[in-house]
Amino acid sequence: MTGLALGGVMADGGEQYEASASALGYLFQFAKALHMCIEQWMSAGPDWSIAVEAADDIEQHMGSVTDLLQLKQRAEGVRLTDTSKDLWKTLRIWAEAATAGRIDLDETNLYLLTTAELPADSVGYLLQHRATGHRDEERALKQLCAAAAASKTKSQDLLKSFAALTGMAKPLQNALLARIQVVGGTEDIADVRTAMLRLAAVAAGHGAAKAFLNRLEGWFYDRVIEQMRTPGGSPVTGVEFDEVFSSLQRQFQHDNLPIDGDITRMTGHATEQAEKNFVRQLEIIGVGSRRIGFAVRDYVRAFAQRSRWTNENLLRPGEIGEYERRLVEEWEARFAVMEEELGPGATEEQKKAEAKLIYQWVDQEARFQIRTGCDEVFVTKGSYHMLADEPEPRVGWHPDFAARLMQLLEPAEVPG
Repeated sequence: MTGLALGGVMADGGEQYEASASALGYLFQFAKALHMCIEQWMSAGPDWSIAVEAADDIEQHMGSVTDLLQLKQRAEGVRLTDTSKDLWKTLRIWAEAATAGRIDLDETNLYLLTTAELPADSVGYLLQHRATGHRDEERALKQLCAAAAASKTKSQDLLKSFAALTGMAKPLQNALLARIQVVGGTEDIADVRTAMLRLAAVAAGHGAAKAFLNRLEGWFYDRVIEQMRTPGGSPVTGVEFDEVFSSLQRQFQHDNLPIDGDITRMTGHATEQAEKNFVRQLEIIGVGSRRIGFAVRDYVRAFAQRSRWTNENLLRPGEIGEYERRLVEEWEARFAVMEEELGPGATEEQKKAEAKLIYQWVDQEARFQIRTGCDEVFVTKGSYHMLADEPEPRVGWHPDFAARLMQLLEPAEVPG
């Protein structure tokens, strides 16, 4: 990674602070790259791509134009001077790439984004956007050469940085500086995330903005890690990002709720749920162990997803209660028919056979959506198991499920 330690923090801090600064630097890159993706999605077409830690901290392509970004997050009050390591390390990276022909200066823009201040008349100040009225590339180059010549540093890294720029032919120096733009006082990672939350609110509404952004960040960070781990890994493209962003946006519409990938991958372990009422209910009617395993899977997924919706305030007041009322009433109608058809003289074998039909309806047919756009089947099936698991279960399969459970839960009588 290229230069993202927090300036001013590590002077007396040692390895722990270096590790923290390095980690924060990576997070800053990820956050800034995602912010750029969202902005591109909202303002541009699909003809773009963004990569992290490829040719630079962030590499962006739009048509035939390439933008290379160096990010420097620094403590408040830090200034980018003409002898700053941040400035010279960045110049070295770009100078060496230009000299070796790894970047085409005719079609590449070079950006140094730093949270540091740009002192008046400093090199960074002179290489700001032309709209500021301060840009003077010729003067900036003279100051850089003068700073390198006057420096008494013994740092080999800094000396190599000086040489990388001053050793270039003058036309190439001019061409390089013409493509460089320094942006000082930029947003830090906290500011970037606040900006993304504002954009997420546009996409999903203010109440769901944080939940929306958390899911988008999770996908993006996994995607970038995959890109970084693979030699020549493919960047995030505008088409790919549009598919992910639009799909996530649909999940946060008024008639839908998000279904999370980490939850859909949960399997559960039947042995860990063996004492649960919903498992006992299935055992009472003779459901096989494999199907009980599927029931456990649906239960843990529904429990986890409903808990997440609740914790993220994605559910409307009373929505779960209303959903469960619908589930219970649908079950009641079928359970009442079963009781009528069995009659008082039914054998245990007949009761179990009819109970299995009720459970088969839940397992294979009952598909009641909590919202019309949310059609994930484990929500219905798992919610029925949650109702069957309550201390006083609100649904059951065996005609005598309440009495049977009570017998199982009563402590065994100790012989006198």
